Amino acid sequence: MASTSGTKSDLPRSLSRASTMMVDLRDGDAPVIDSEVVPSSLASIAPILRVANEIQDDNPRVAYLCRFHAFEKAHKMDPTSSGRGVRQFKTYLLHRLEKEESETEPRLARTDPREIQLYYQKFYEENIRDGQYTKKPEVMAKILQIASVLYDVLKTVVPSSRVEEETQKYAKDVEKKREQYEHYNILPLYSVGLKPAIMELPEIKAAFNAVRNVDNLPMPRISSIHGANHDVPTGKIKPVNDILEWLSSLFGFQKGNVANQREHLILLLANIDTRKRSLEDYTELNTGTIQQLLNKTFKNYLSWCHYLRVESNLRFPGGFDKPQLELIYIGLYLLIWGEASNIRFMPECICYIFHNMAYEVFGVLFRNLHPVSGESYETAAPDDEAFLRNVIHPIYQVVRKEARRNKSGKASHSRWRNYDDLNEYFWSNRCLRIKWPMDLKADFFIHSDEVLPANERSNQGGSGRRKPKTNFVEVRTFWHLYRSFDRMWIFFILAFQPKLYIGRGMHEDVFSLLKYTLFWILLIISKLAFSYYVEILPLVEPTKLIMEMRIDNYQWHEFFPHAKHNIGAVIAIWAPIVLVYFMDAQIWYAIFSTLFGGIRGAFSHLGEIRTLGMLRSRFEDVPSAFSTCLVPSSKKRGKRKHLVDESAERQSIANFSHVWNEFINSMRMEDLISNDERDLLLVPSSSNDVSVIQWPPFLLASKIPIALDMAKDFKGTNGADLFRRMDEYMRFAVVEFYETIRDIIYSLLQDDSDRMIIRQICYEVDVSIQQQRFLQEFRTSGLPLLSDKLEKFLHTLLSNYEDPDMFRAQIINILQDIIEIIVQDVMVRGREILERAHYAAEDDESVKKEQRFGKINIDLIRNKTWREKVVRLHLLLTTKESAINVPSNLDARRRITFFANSLFMNMPSAPKVRDMLSFSVLTPYYKEDVLYSEEELNHENEDGITILFYLQTIYRDEWKNFEERITGCAPKDRAELTRHWVSYRAQTLARTVRGMMYYRRALELQYLLEFAGENAIINGLPSMELSNEDRSLSERAQALADLKFTYVVSCQIYGAQKKSSDGRDRSCYNNILNLMLKYPSLRVAYIDEREETVNGKQQKVYYSVLVKGGDKLDEEIYRIKLPGPPTEIGEGKPENQNHAIIFTRGEALQTIDMNQDNYFEEAFKMRNVLEEFITPRRGPRKPTILGLREHIFTGSVSSLAWFMSNQETSFVTIGQRILANPLRVRFHYGHPDIFDRIFHITRGGISKASKIINLSEDIFSGYNSTLRGGYITHHEYIQVGKGRDVGMNQISLFEAKVANGNGEQTLSRDVYRLGRRFDFYRMLSFYFTTVGFYFSSMITVLIVYVFLYGRLYMVMSGVEMEILTNATIRQSNALEEALATQSVFQLGLLLVLPMVMEIGLEKGFRTALGDFIIMQLQLASVFFTFQLGTKAHYYGKTILHGGSKYRATGRGFVVFHAKFADNYRLYSRSHFVKGIELLMLLIIYEVYGESYRSSNLYLFITFSMWFLVASWLFAPFVFNPSGFDWQKTVDDWTDWKRWMGNRGGIGIPPEKSWESWWDGEQEHLKYTNLRGRIMEIILACRFFVYQYGIVYHLDISHRIKSLLVYGLSWVVMISALLVLKMVSMGRRKFGTDFQLTFRILKALLFLGFLSVLTVLFVVCNLTIADLFASILAFIPTGWALLLIGQACRGLFKGIGLWDSIKELGRAYEYIMGLLIFSPSAILSWFPFVNEFQTRLLFNQAFSRGLQISMILQGRKDKDDAAAKKDKPPPPAK
Repeated sequence: MASTSGTKSDLPRSLSRASTMMVDLRDGDAPVIDSEVVPSSLASIAPILRVANEIQDDNPRVAYLCRFHAFEKAHKMDPTSSGRGVRQFKTYLLHRLEKEESETEPRLARTDPREIQLYYQKFYEENIRDGQYTKKPEVMAKILQIASVLYDVLKTVVPSSRVEEETQKYAKDVEKKREQYEHYNILPLYSVGLKPAIMELPEIKAAFNAVRNVDNLPMPRISSIHGANHDVPTGKIKPVNDILEWLSSLFGFQKGNVANQREHLILLLANIDTRKRSLEDYTELNTGTIQQLLNKTFKNYLSWCHYLRVESNLRFPGGFDKPQLELIYIGLYLLIWGEASNIRFMPECICYIFHNMAYEVFGVLFRNLHPVSGESYETAAPDDEAFLRNVIHPIYQVVRKEARRNKSGKASHSRWRNYDDLNEYFWSNRCLRIKWPMDLKADFFIHSDEVLPANERSNQGGSGRRKPKTNFVEVRTFWHLYRSFDRMWIFFILAFQPKLYIGRGMHEDVFSLLKYTLFWILLIISKLAFSYYVEILPLVEPTKLIMEMRIDNYQWHEFFPHAKHNIGAVIAIWAPIVLVYFMDAQIWYAIFSTLFGGIRGAFSHLGEIRTLGMLRSRFEDVPSAFSTCLVPSSKKRGKRKHLVDESAERQSIANFSHVWNEFINSMRMEDLISNDERDLLLVPSSSNDVSVIQWPPFLLASKIPIALDMAKDFKGTNGADLFRRMDEYMRFAVVEFYETIRDIIYSLLQDDSDRMIIRQICYEVDVSIQQQRFLQEFRTSGLPLLSDKLEKFLHTLLSNYEDPDMFRAQIINILQDIIEIIVQDVMVRGREILERAHYAAEDDESVKKEQRFGKINIDLIRNKTWREKVVRLHLLLTTKESAINVPSNLDARRRITFFANSLFMNMPSAPKVRDMLSFSVLTPYYKEDVLYSEEELNHENEDGITILFYLQTIYRDEWKNFEERITGCAPKDRAELTRHWVSYRAQTLARTVRGMMYYRRALELQYLLEFAGENAIINGLPSMELSNEDRSLSERAQALADLKFTYVVSCQIYGAQKKSSDGRDRSCYNNILNLMLKYPSLRVAYIDEREETVNGKQQKVYYSVLVKGGDKLDEEIYRIKLPGPPTEIGEGKPENQNHAIIFTRGEALQTIDMNQDNYFEEAFKMRNVLEEFITPRRGPRKPTILGLREHIFTGSVSSLAWFMSNQETSFVTIGQRILANPLRVRFHYGHPDIFDRIFHITRGGISKASKIINLSEDIFSGYNSTLRGGYITHHEYIQVGKGRDVGMNQISLFEAKVANGNGEQTLSRDVYRLGRRFDFYRMLSFYFTTVGFYFSSMITVLIVYVFLYGRLYMVMSGVEMEILTNATIRQSNALEEALATQSVFQLGLLLVLPMVMEIGLEKGFRTALGDFIIMQLQLASVFFTFQLGTKAHYYGKTILHGGSKYRATGRGFVVFHAKFADNYRLYSRSHFVKGIELLMLLIIYEVYGESYRSSNLYLFITFSMWFLVASWLFAPFVFNPSGFDWQKTVDDWTDWKRWMGNRGGIGIPPEKSWESWWDGEQEHLKYTNLRGRIMEIILACRFFVYQYGIVYHLDISHRIKSLLVYGLSWVVMISALLVLKMVSMGRRKFGTDFQLTFRILKALLFLGFLSVLTVLFVVCNLTIADLFASILAFIPTGWALLLIGQACRGLFKGIGLWDSIKELGRAYEYIMGLLIFSPSAILSWFPFVNEFQTRLLFNQAFSRGLQISMILQGRKDKDDAAAKKDKPPPPAK
């Protein structure tokens, strides 16, 4: 190879002959894989391999030389192949080179040196020489990159002496031009030649010129070289192109950062400057533009300076160009922010950095030199990474080391400093002690693992120890709820409030204050009145009677027999009521929020158009409403003021029609409607052809057939009476049909005499109507025959033809029939018209005598507009039935009605596209599904069901529409389209990207409508189908869309997926790449991990990279080095967002999750909602976050999905509505809210990221925004789609995650500060809508426990019997009244009121009532009760012990059966244990109180508790697909037993072994504090009460009340445990080698047990009832011992009893599993149960049919069909 190519090779022989370890390449993927799967340590050779792939087809030999050069370079970079994946890659490349060496030959010359030289010259002449005048900048950038690589290869192949002069000349030109062409994001700033339209926008030119203004700035003179990569000679003035490059020359910012922020700054300036500004004489920025941006950017910095009482370094001395200096300061801040990486979460730290660097800038400008001199200054020439290395990296290391101390979230929050702690260090003057340049020995940089020697410790307050927490310590205790909301509990301040930087200026305006104050005053009055009259007052009299009673006859050993006033009974009765008193405010909040939210929703016009009937009745007003809301106008128009001028009305209808048609076409492309439905919904693109308004055909359907019937049967003679009988739409349809069919026939005819006849006929029609003698001149009886002929005529015009002559003859024949029917059967004097035409033709000798109507122009059929008219007439004439059900798809109906309804809601007027706020959309992505593969579509689950089959059944109508749409497609295209069809119905990235790109499509259409103007609109706008002459208009529309909209998807591991050999990762990479190629404006940001050699050692280096789609692959735009791995410090999602936020643009930022969707018609309203940021409001503050409503699109998948959809819909609509107004406590609860981008990037970003404490990262951005002086609104005239979890286990994991997050919020400083800083009533709103809701859920469960344990005390002690048998109590029913009061907590059912109200508001209250009943029939109450347990368990566990973590729920379709072991693992501790405990309490309360309880009060009181127990124990199986299928039940039991029996160990996952799972369930106890362990032990002691109470009620105890009875019961308990221990030890020691001995031992123990039982029965009067009672007594005791053993794990391990604890735990798990599994197994015997469950689970309503049964049956039918096919035929008889 070396000799052939003319190069020298020093490759070791062993490498060149290697033949092992090939790279795993799939067929057809090799060209991509060798350039895209380059090991990270060899990243620099990837461009060479890309070039080789690019020129492979053009010149394979030169491509081979490029690959060989790449191979040699790789070998020099890593000669020992020590890097990860290097050896495999080099081996693969070597094999390919060996193959290509023999297969390729030179084409242009005989030798390789000559070949590559000629090819280089040819490439230059064909692509580069004149390319700048013909090619776009991105194309030139790619071509020049190829040329550069080719020249590098050429230099290694061709000796320097043989390089031709012409080649060298070309190379110098390439080098020069390459500086002018680089891959760009939006603006090709320094490119020359052909420029895109966006660079011609005057606002871009003005902003660019302002940034390039470096006049009078001192230029850097390089005095020394520090970086090895510097090419600038010493002593030379370093040239700079703009202000940002000048700043980089001062501080050493990275090149990628400078380029990124340069474009960022220019776009910000351009968008701000162009607003409300005339385009005439637009050459420079407005004087206030830079000042406006400066004020917004540095508002937080100036506040910080004021707070610290330091002078701001934003100084503007006289005599200097102030706008230039302002841009220098803004550019400096953006450059700091753009390179700050994780430090962006610390906004005041960035203020500190800017403060010092601004001081340095001022010194360079005004201290080193004479002001405004323009001279040069000496600099040490900082390299491109100086700022990163000297400023960011030290701070990052502090953050990273602190993050490591949290031990992956297991360490206490008090043991490490999170982002907030480190940021709050800069809230005091202490931060100034760090000095500048930063003193790395300052106390801020001290860590506990880095204790400095005494002689090296700084004098700046640091003691050499790790810095403590700042201002706040997050301790796991429920006292946080008191500490944060103490005013709610006691109404006066108890704690001292520290002075804080944030939380100032949160007061509301007077009107808002009055509103939420009134809300809470009414609520508190209602709550207190109800509590007093319903909860407290009924208990007062019974309590007095009970306290006056004397009880002596206790049924157990009473420790306090002489306690006064029966205090135990009083506590047992009052404790639940006290808890209800503190909890029921949550219920009252649900009631009041429902009422206020419903009223406000009604006043907001929600639900005014909620059905197709309502839409039809108000469709006339929709165009004018559309023009008022969504069409910009230079004239000021009042809201809801109808346009009366006819031309204005036509214009508004034309405006509306274009958008409406795009909306309808988008639904057709999404397969929500069929072709026929599309045609019925479309509006003609041209509206000036007829005298009436052309409404969509679905409004006019059946009107003409009905009109024909009316005319035919009409008996009168007055035509006016006939017209009066027609409704308005019917008149529109008749007039439009008449005028359009006239124009169609007239345009077809070519003979003037024929046209004269048509004009005469129409004249007679018009005159007769005007003179009201139509019925005298025309016979209506002939209209049906005419209608039939016209229908045939229109059908023929639309038919496809092969023979033009035959087709023309058919049309002529039908046309002649039509004229004949008109003149003979319809018109009374029609023959006269023909006779006059005949005589006129005979008189005119120049006219050739031919058959009438024989000359027609069939070329018109090819005209799209003309054909649209024919289609529309055909629909009007042939649609015999009303189109009231068009469209039939429920989602299409919802979208149409919501869009129409939103036009009548209150929204800001739309600005012009140029004047609107610019915005970005940011979507974080990790490794979820992008696009389903064919394999995934057709993969069968255990029931033989594929995702494709499932969706075809669920979305039957949409699949039918899809098949109609793809008719005629090639099989390969069908497969690809099918993948998209399925993926667009799942929660995939492809669906999200498609939805978000509607923003761009809407912006382009909006600009075209604005630009076209009135004349173009009236004549019809071709919108997206522009001719070559209008190409510039299209380019300007795209330029404006680029200026206003940016979409960035932060695909965190895209770089790793690109290089991965895993099939799924490669699929994700290819799908993301295809998305970029499909949507050129889509940008993907990712974190690139590379291995680089630093000081002779391999180190991992991390970059933030932005790429876009190129020709076939991605093209890198920006690359910014990071100080370290960014996602190791905080929570993954916010860190992923943070690294990509620097690539976003604009003044607003919408956060979109990857399980969301968008719709074209909603995207059209985006510029309206952005106006909310600048709409004048009461009070000094403007909104900082705009909340938007969501539509949950997963509601149709299953009943559970429907429940979740309704719950989530009520939360994101009526819930958010009331939070925003009047309560003023709405926060950011997730996506798709819109952020004031500049406000948030200067205040810590759009989320918080500290590990664990910020688990619910989204809401903390709302907290942060509010604390820093912003506020959040909510808007419901626009909506975004969102998917939710659809399976029981998915939903439970989601609820657990949210409950964990709320537990961590309870501990957080943000909740504490908001609770302390809000006024009293806002504090109440804040509490009950955030952590208070989860605390109330936990209290609801706790009430049940307190009530039942109180009953347990009263029953077992005999107090209840004494009370009930007392004559006074019995006569007054006092205790019954007291017990009845305890049922108040059952009012929790009222928490569903918001859901019912919202459904009623938007769908009608009849529908809401029906939905509510159906939900109850489908056991929605069971589901919500079960989730109540999830919330309570995980919230309480988080506060006590921690253990919060992100729980991946998965977003797939749940069509699989969850195994019993899976359900057991997930719900054992959260539901099953608690459910069995409550079950035992209910049984004991029933059994031991039955003898003296005479009323049915027990059932009334405990019904809800029995319901709760049943829900907690059996809901996972009721809502589990095929949960009662017998075969699956058998398989589940076998699987569960195997799991229980498997031993654990290192590396064995919980899914495989009970022991591993059991250890994992106790993990929180390993890391909890002493307080948590003590609390666990105290809570476990409640289980001893069972044994203590029951043993005194045994017959064998003979009513003895001595404490000795209880002591003897412990002897029995300990004996039983010892026997179990002996059996366990015997099994281990003798089970294998001494089986006979072990069996004898077990036999002896069994006989001994029988003997003891016999003695007890005969001698001690033991009864069978005592045996069952003993089980209820001793089972809880054993469980208590088990819980205490787990809490004291270390102690029991030390004394050698841990194995016994484990075996005891296994025994309990077996018993519990058997109890829970048995009911399901029994029900599985009955087939109808399984069928009923399937219907219950997978259908929204019974009337929709058994769709999932069809799915399940589908596999069976396929199997049966296959079996029949394979079955041999029967023998012949």
